[in-house]
Amino acid sequence: MYRIIPFLLLLAVSLPSRAELRLFACEPEWEALAKEIGRDRVDTYSATTALQDPHYIQARPGLIAKIRGADLVVCSGAQLEIGWLPVLLQKGNNPKVQPGAPGFFEASGFVRRLEVPASVDRAQGDIHPQGNPHVQTNPHNINRIAMALAERMAQLDAANADAYRAGLDDFQKRWDAAISGWESRAAPLKGKRVITHHKSWAYLEDWLGLKEVGNLEPIPGLPPTTSHLSELLGQFGQGGADFIIRAPFQDHKPSGWLSGRSGIPALVLPLTVGGSDRATNLFTLFDDTLDRLLGMQP
Repeated sequence: MYRIIPFLLLLAVSLPSRAELRLFACEPEWEALAKEIGRDRVDTYSATTALQDPHYIQARPGLIAKIRGADLVVCSGAQLEIGWLPVLLQKGNNPKVQPGAPGFFEASGFVRRLEVPASVDRAQGDIHPQGNPHVQTNPHNINRIAMALAERMAQLDAANADAYRAGLDDFQKRWDAAISGWESRAAPLKGKRVITHHKSWAYLEDWLGLKEVGNLEPIPGLPPTTSHLSELLGQFGQGGADFIIRAPFQDHKPSGWLSGRSGIPALVLPLTVGGSDRATNLFTLFDDTLDRLLGMQP
């Protein structure tokens, strides 16, 4: 019996530590950020992938189970998930992660939101009353959100608070250096005129100095129509735009149609982590985005 005890103690020491914080992310970028901060101290799960439109997700039983067991729910907010997150929270019935509780974290609430409408009218289409929710396309926003998220993780898991703050410090040193390099490389993009499929890129445009001159959707949330695409061709067929950009989950046909007739290059940008083979983490997400915009990749 006594010989077994030292063996058991040695085994316990050698086993990897169990994650102390179970985190449910609505989008892949927040799962990736939580991993940068918490590493093996967090057990993360993303409800969506980069190949799904985060506006339109089914509240599946598996997602309800994940919400029920979560300590922290991290979402973009600004009503991006309004069509499915409230259902998950209600059916999951987990008081720790309800809005207003420490376990509910709305990332866009920690940055300056763009495109906040003065008024909301159904005729305007899929308008977000609290502003554009796609805040992850500006790396400075990621930095601000990281600081708030690390403190929230430290609050919920006080025993590992120092580890979360150390993880944040390490991430920010690498992130700040990366931003400096990205901004130096991206200087030629300032003033470039872009046509977007959906208004997903406001924060990228604000960061890089891009000018959005049109949208493939006639109004936000309404699929491109033949008549609207024809109007865009008449407007930009002789120049006036430098790129057409869309996310991987958006239909390639409208941008291809306009590109083929106007000569404007059509690009697919990885809106979030996993949006391309290369964009496997937050750093390579921006590496790949800039390379595609600069024409370094097909």
